[in-house]
Amino acid sequence: MLYLIPTPLAPNTADFVLSPQIKEILPTIEIFLVENTRTSRRFLREYIPNFDLETPEIHELNQQTTPQDLKKTLDKIEKGKIVGVMSEAGCPSIADPGNWIVKWAHSKNIQVIPLIGPSSIFLALMASGLNGQHFCFHGYLPIEAEKRKNKMIELEKQSKKNNQTQIFIETPYRNNQLKESFLQHLQDNTWLCVACDITNETVFIKTFQKKDWKKIEVDLHKKPTIFLFLAE
Repeated sequence: MLYLIPTPLAPNTADFVLSPQIKEILPTIEIFLVENTRTSRRFLREYIPNFDLETPEIHELNQQTTPQDLKKTLDKIEKGKIVGVMSEAGCPSIADPGNWIVKWAHSKNIQVIPLIGPSSIFLALMASGLNGQHFCFHGYLPIEAEKRKNKMIELEKQSKKNNQTQIFIETPYRNNQLKESFLQHLQDNTWLCVACDITNETVFIKTFQKKDWKKIEVDLHKKPTIFLFLAE
């Protein structure tokens, strides 16, 4: 079996945001595939204080990892080892590495079991008040200013035409710049949601038309943030 294991978005929230089932399943896993070995070991140690970190194998599965890198591990999984995939925060395979190994597991008739936990993208969409029936996650916008502007304008037109919520993430140290780009290039009546520090005590989730955002001050620097907009 291949378990997809969510992890908390914010410190000290695991018991509130993760399914109790995860605590039961973690000790049964023989191979962990994780985005970062150090932080994953810390999570396991904090979430289950008596967790035996010496027994399971722990290998990194990040954006650079290829099937060839994990060939020996894949052979073990195919022979029946129980594997768990964990990303840094949130749900594996959603805006995070891991999808190729899930596809591989299906090709080998290995049962894939997603476990219940937080996804910043879907929590932001839920809390935005924007269209949750028709939406598109784009990931990152271009870094170069002119290309970013053109892409925003293009997606705003698409949003208006299709009544479609557009969803984005950014490298945390560029969050403030992205917010300013939205305020500069979106139409005044376009609805913009900024969802920051989701599930944390410092959570900030607000939705206003672009024209009203100019009155609001918020510092998003180095804070996990989801941006959403819907054009009218």
